Amino acid sequence: MSHPEVQVLDLQVVPSKGSCFIGGNISENSGGPKAVKYGVVKDYVLNLEIVLPTGEIIWTGSNVLKNATGYNLTQLIVGSEGTLGIVTKIVLRLIPHPKFDLLMLAPFNSVEKASEAVSAIFRAGITPSAMELMEIESIKLASKLCESTAIPITEGLEAHLIIEVDGNDLDVLMKDMEAIAEVLANFEVGELYFADDAQQKNELWKIRRKASEASVAAGYTIEEDTVVPRAELPRLIKGVRALALDNGFKVVSYGHAGDGNLHIRINHPKYKKSYENEEIQTILTKIFELVKSLGGTISGEHGIGLIQKSFMPVVFDPISMELMKGIKKVFDPNHILNAGKIFDLKK
Repeated sequence: MSHPEVQVLDLQVVPSKGSCFIGGNISENSGGPKAVKYGVVKDYVLNLEIVLPTGEIIWTGSNVLKNATGYNLTQLIVGSEGTLGIVTKIVLRLIPHPKFDLLMLAPFNSVEKASEAVSAIFRAGITPSAMELMEIESIKLASKLCESTAIPITEGLEAHLIIEVDGNDLDVLMKDMEAIAEVLANFEVGELYFADDAQQKNELWKIRRKASEASVAAGYTIEEDTVVPRAELPRLIKGVRALALDNGFKVVSYGHAGDGNLHIRINHPKYKKSYENEEIQTILTKIFELVKSLGGTISGEHGIGLIQKSFMPVVFDPISMELMKGIKKVFDPNHILNAGKIFDLKK
């Protein structure tokens, strides 16, 4: 493989770098910070060899860039969480690695203003390669874990946006950054910080990658993977904060603001897990009902599994649920692959 060609998964899954594998990426239809520009895993999967529950081995597609032949079994398997077949071989579309990237850190004294700025950047005709939102608590926790001072923490700070652009023309990228700075000026942004070299960039991304681990260590053990239209991020954040205040728990948010995918972490004084916990289930139902009312859904990249399956009816009507269960029965009539994941079925 020539040097400029890379597996696209190396470009996307920055927060899980070092702990994720291609098989899991296929199973979850993984995304990440670079998904805002490059898309998610499904956008690069051409063909899959899978072992069916019956033991038969099939290829789901064809090794071509365009394919309008029959139902798209490849995309059905991607994101199916191991419930339909076992993936044994993967054919990926590869893209050249960009030559340059620039990274900006933008501080805000209002998390709502930070989230409002996100959609404004896209409305201005700019598509960053990454745009991450970190609330101040997640920054403090991750910086402490990393023993880093790379992200300045000033009085009154509520959030930072980490904004990256990449491509092959450095002059164009510099103009993009200037245009982004002009947009941010309309949203009460603080002093902008530009990473000067690879070491500074890596330090900033390291803090972002450690947000989840640091939050768990601090007691924020319940995580939800909500996604809404970018323009609705301010209402989502405001609504979740109101729910936290009304229900006596702490909340911290961070995630892929560029595509509206916000990771909400809950620190409840009494309960540390959500699965089969009635009080937490009630709280999460309210969060997911809010998400649905904003035009979003309950998982952007983490999938459903066991923990989220009770909330599927919040976003899917009965007909859609029955169609999905019917697909599961066709592939796996004896219900032997990841039994009980996504929804319950009887053998």
